[in-house]
Amino acid sequence: MRTRVAVIALCLAVALAGCGGGGEGGGAGGADSTSGEAFADPGSVTSPDFDEASAVTENDGAIDTSHVNAGVVMAHAKSGNRLKFVVRCGEMSYNYDLPNDDTPITCPINMGDGSYTFLVMRNTEGDNYMQTTSATADVTLDTEFVPFAQPNLFCNYTEKSACVAKAREIVADAENQGDAVRAVCNYVVENVTYDIEKAKKLSGTSGYVPNPDETLKTGKGICFDYASLGAAMLRSVGIPTKVITGYVSPEDLYHAWIMVYIDGSWRCAQFSIDPESWSRVDLTFADDSESVGLVGDGKSYTERYVY
Repeated sequence: MRTRVAVIALCLAVALAGCGGGGEGGGAGGADSTSGEAFADPGSVTSPDFDEASAVTENDGAIDTSHVNAGVVMAHAKSGNRLKFVVRCGEMSYNYDLPNDDTPITCPINMGDGSYTFLVMRNTEGDNYMQTTSATADVTLDTEFVPFAQPNLFCNYTEKSACVAKAREIVADAENQGDAVRAVCNYVVENVTYDIEKAKKLSGTSGYVPNPDETLKTGKGICFDYASLGAAMLRSVGIPTKVITGYVSPEDLYHAWIMVYIDGSWRCAQFSIDPESWSRVDLTFADDSESVGLVGDGKSYTERYVY
């Protein structure tokens, strides 16, 4: 993922105060209230394993489509060259860097129901790639939320992850979904700081993969790290969450944020989750409580990729 150094100034100058407290009107029950369905921690992280027996194998590559209706597709391959994994549905497609040492990756089925094509592509020279392995599947998702309720390449966690343990700890007293979301958001914005040097190092590059446990351990990261950690924590306790990358105008900055879905509504000081809809929660812009301004106040977000 490309991260422009200019985003640093924006993250420091246009920040939210966090998700605690309440603005005018507050939530359904007052400034500090939250709402939504009664919260129930699912208690464990479940995600499909790569099914070698069901996988399509060809030219040292393998694609497992046996879990597409559950919201994920997996692939692995071995090569001396760089590899890409392509997920395509209609006119839309997502390209992922695929390790060339047979390490499997899990990618979301994030373009809804339809006919999908999956390709392993091997680099030949320069920016040129050739197809080595292919598979197809007609997808009917179990629910629209399943791709955003489990781990994938850009929101990677397991039952043993430190971020999962921390999420369970901080939502232990949540009475409803709003409580759980606010607890996770508050924790991230209070315990992670923006990593300016990392942003400079990654500026203009692509292929960066965030590690939620590493962000939790170091207490710092770029926008993609904030979004990945927040999403991993929320998904692990049963809150469907999208990781989104795109542009923020008028500065035209490449950025990452999350969107959550809860049944009902909760409102806090600086952002809200609207009932029955996906609503933007920008954890990066929430890391500086001394700054004034609202995400979305005079700004426009353009989604490019959703994971």
